[in-house]
Amino acid sequence: MPRMLALLKTFSWQEFRHHPWRSLAALLAVSSGVALAFAVHLINASAISEFSAASRELTGQPDLVVRSAAGSIDERVLAQLGRHPEVALVSPILELSSYVLNPQRTLRIAVQVIGVDALAAASMTPGLTARPFPGQSGLVLFAPDSAFLNPAAFQKLGLASGAAQAADGQRIDLQSVLELKPVIVRGSVGRVIDEGPSSAEGSSRTASGPGALIVMDIAAVQELFGKLGRLSRIDLRLRSGANPQQVAGELALPAGLSAVDPDLSGERVDRLSRAYRVNLTVLALVALFTGAFLVYSVLSLSVIQRAPHFALLAVLGLTGPQRMRLVLSEALAFGMLASAIGIALGSGLATLALNTMGADLGGGYFRDVAAPLRWEPGAALLYFFLGLLAATLGAWWPARLAQSLPVAMTLKGIGLSGRAAGGPGPGLLLMGCGALAAMLPPLFELPVGAYLGVGLILTGGVLALPYVVARIHGLLLPYVGARPLLLLAVERGRRLGDSAAMAVSAVVVSLSLAVALTVMVTSFRDSVAEWLERVLPADLYLRTAFSSAAAETAYLSPELVAAVAATPGIASVQATTVRPLQLRADRPAVVLLARPIGDAERELPLVGRSLKAPAGHVAVYVSEAMVDLYGMRPGSVPTLLEEALLAPSATTGKPTERLFVAGVWRDYVRQFGSIAIDRDAYQRLSGDRRSNDLALWLSPGASEEQVRQALRERLDGLPRIGPAGAQATAAALVDMASTTQLRAVSLRIFDRSFAVTYWLQAVAIGIGLFGVATSFSAQLLARRREFGLLTHVGLTRRQILALVAAEGCGWTLVGSSAGLLLGLVIGYILVEVVNPQSFHWSMDLSVPWLRLLLLGLAVVGAGTLTAWLAGRAAASADAVMAVKEDW
Repeated sequence: MPRMLALLKTFSWQEFRHHPWRSLAALLAVSSGVALAFAVHLINASAISEFSAASRELTGQPDLVVRSAAGSIDERVLAQLGRHPEVALVSPILELSSYVLNPQRTLRIAVQVIGVDALAAASMTPGLTARPFPGQSGLVLFAPDSAFLNPAAFQKLGLASGAAQAADGQRIDLQSVLELKPVIVRGSVGRVIDEGPSSAEGSSRTASGPGALIVMDIAAVQELFGKLGRLSRIDLRLRSGANPQQVAGELALPAGLSAVDPDLSGERVDRLSRAYRVNLTVLALVALFTGAFLVYSVLSLSVIQRAPHFALLAVLGLTGPQRMRLVLSEALAFGMLASAIGIALGSGLATLALNTMGADLGGGYFRDVAAPLRWEPGAALLYFFLGLLAATLGAWWPARLAQSLPVAMTLKGIGLSGRAAGGPGPGLLLMGCGALAAMLPPLFELPVGAYLGVGLILTGGVLALPYVVARIHGLLLPYVGARPLLLLAVERGRRLGDSAAMAVSAVVVSLSLAVALTVMVTSFRDSVAEWLERVLPADLYLRTAFSSAAAETAYLSPELVAAVAATPGIASVQATTVRPLQLRADRPAVVLLARPIGDAERELPLVGRSLKAPAGHVAVYVSEAMVDLYGMRPGSVPTLLEEALLAPSATTGKPTERLFVAGVWRDYVRQFGSIAIDRDAYQRLSGDRRSNDLALWLSPGASEEQVRQALRERLDGLPRIGPAGAQATAAALVDMASTTQLRAVSLRIFDRSFAVTYWLQAVAIGIGLFGVATSFSAQLLARRREFGLLTHVGLTRRQILALVAAEGCGWTLVGSSAGLLLGLVIGYILVEVVNPQSFHWSMDLSVPWLRLLLLGLAVVGAGTLTAWLAGRAAASADAVMAVKEDW
């Protein structure tokens, strides 16, 4: 037995020594896939860990948290909560998003302002405990103009945080409506990262990104922002032994309020980016999936080339299962090496990305989050075994081939030179199962069935590839009978379809996935561009807040809207109120948009037809995410939304008016849901007359630049926009942009979001092409005897190279065609299933035929060139000597 093991080791080592590039190809494919997937996981895990840790600092360690779906709580509830016998401590919190002007007063910096009761927060929420600068009295905690900044705020505002002499007395100005309210920096708070807005709500003029936090006394925040008597949340600490669920049911809270588990905020943070992270990880695993097929191709060729050696080992006593285990052990050995290399490379890539680009991989969920690398042994072990699994699965069929080879015929040189293609049955069966799997509903709000379906369709397509190659070459046979070289090339592909399939299987997989991603991204981009045409009909837009969270503090009064409408050059104005609503504690907030809605089918990008609201009901139009996440389907009454928006009658305890879902519309900005309601109806129901966005139509012949200047002058004339000696124009507190600018910014954000997708797609294509090159080289080197025989019967070297190039062209042409067809099918699944189940929006299928055709032709050209280059080495003088070896 020891001698046998030594023999096997020598056998495998000789294979690697004589064909290092072939083994290195599979090694590179698997290690690249592991590295990309592990790097994406580490970056996302580091970001979400930092994000969650900061969220826990914000929420502290209460037993229950009382929240309002409408986002505002009457502070009179505090007395009711404090009287409950099981409540030991009540901590009121007021959370607001606002802006601070940078020192040059040219840029607004997004900040989160949190008002706390300093005495309660010290024990309930340590992360919000203010620390005065050295030498300061503890009474500054309660001063109405005292502000305490976290490190991110100090950095963004350019203030020194290490010494009282540098920072104490430094004034900053907070925006409230269109006024600047001065406060004094008198200390610091711990590191906190906020749940920032999504990237689609960003702006080029805003220093976007979560992180900047200002903590103040709660009474001061209420006074500064006109929120007297209002709270955002109430943290409760219960007495020892109290049951939180039981106490939550006994609190008898007013309508619209709920007491929830504080851990739900962590789930809400996770939901912010989960779909994006999962889809990005799946894309990263594309390279690993391609690597499995490259392993299959390389080992299949290796087994065919070493068939006489396997037959000799069989004669010496090596059984079929032992030969199978030998091939699997080879795959396992370089799989372990590839996985180890991939884990190391992935760690390096993640570290480089976090240090250079931050934790944002394009989705905009973790902008400006300086997350340190959090290396996870469990994740490393998982991806290590995924690499092993890819190598083992890729080696399974070649191992079966080594097990079942005909020993006697193989010793004569006619055993495994290649096989005719089998039937398409198994491949079609797998593709059919994949189509059925793609139709499954989402699991945990993720398209798990669609991912499984894509994998089955790809695998089935590769299994059916030998049959397709043989059939296509068979159809070509009558047309090449008069051309000997083409006849040889076509006849080989017809009779040895397996060999052709082995050579191009990796490129079929990579090309099909590249085509699918191209179709998906193009469909998405075209749909977004068309959607922007519908939702941006005006000439000019003016807004005060760049995220829905800041809409509560930065808004326009009705008087200012009227003044804007009276500006020369403006024909009409359409005002929109933006309001966040927290319908469920475990989900991100949805956004209410109150805007004039006359003909909904003309003014909103509806999906399907709209319904007429019954008498006594107010029509609302929900985005597709509201249907998936909250079940608000057309024709239903959204009771959850009514609880957040409508005040109950004093006599009946029920709303005097009801809401009615009249239609569903596409919203590519707010992934987690939005509701559109007619502005007049909203004002009647809520009494809220604020405006956040203004759509401006210019008068005929009016110059956009002149209108902008007139608006700036009108805004500059507003009173009370800053303290004496630090005046700032109101024009600096709003943003104006034309429709063209907004479209360009939106599409630029879109392209940034998919930048990583393009990169992963290119890596997969590169691995596939490298697999083609390696497979062709291995096959052609194994055919040296054939080329020597052709040379003896009179073919010149040039003719042999032409034969090889024709074979390469034919094989890659079939492979590219198969990849294009599979890619279109998978692209349809991505557009119609994956995106709606992941991000809750639909899109129109758009196929960039010219780009896909050029991509396929590029692959054919690369395959032909690769075959020709490999043929130059195989058709050398050694080929003649190889024939003499048989004499």
